[in-house]
Amino acid sequence: MLAGYSVQYWNILTHIRANYMHQNDKKQMVAEAVLDYIDTGQVLGIGSGSTVEIFISHLNKIRSKIDACVSSSDKTSQLLDQNGFRVIELREVGTIPIYIDGADEANKQKQLIKGGGGALTREKIVASCSEKFICIIDDSKFVSKLGKFPLPIEVISMAQSKIALEMIKKGARPVLRENFITDNKNIILDVHGMDINEPIVLERELNNMPGVVTNGLFSQKPADVLLISDGINVKNI
Repeated sequence: MLAGYSVQYWNILTHIRANYMHQNDKKQMVAEAVLDYIDTGQVLGIGSGSTVEIFISHLNKIRSKIDACVSSSDKTSQLLDQNGFRVIELREVGTIPIYIDGADEANKQKQLIKGGGGALTREKIVASCSEKFICIIDDSKFVSKLGKFPLPIEVISMAQSKIALEMIKKGARPVLRENFITDNKNIILDVHGMDINEPIVLERELNNMPGVVTNGLFSQKPADVLLISDGINVKNI
């Protein structure tokens, strides 16, 4: 034990580290499982986030199957390029056979909250252009009701106060994501305590507010396949 640390603190630190390692194992498992869904000669749409980064690290196993990739964030594009994959623009293909991404929350209807990494707008665009959207998560992200994770909303900066006020009227607590600008040069409001009883209705309502680029609810077009790892098996729902 390191000098100066109490037994209680050390036990807490050890527990956190063990949980992190176990969660990482779950992500590794689901990231490998989704490789079986990729056919030869496909253009892959690829999202962002920690599970997707693990997925990219496994792509070399099926490199010969992948023609090119369409990325939903600058960070993902850089990572794919570093791993030797050709990254093309969405306009070059129009429709993508398969899009693979993670989520911050998912329910049994395969509706999602995304945007913890800030790429929600581009993720929603690429997902909307895909024939099949496969979402890969560990079981800590699977919930009975969306909304415990703060709902990200990408907002044009001049509308920040207006949108924040509208969220307060809904009984929620909007928080500006500090020191963060999206790839689209906008800001993000993370909305805490939003009551999401009807995800589709709320997604449409928020997107209709002037100044909102998009919000992190993926309910009008949910995932087509949801793969969930519990550390032992990967379930397909």
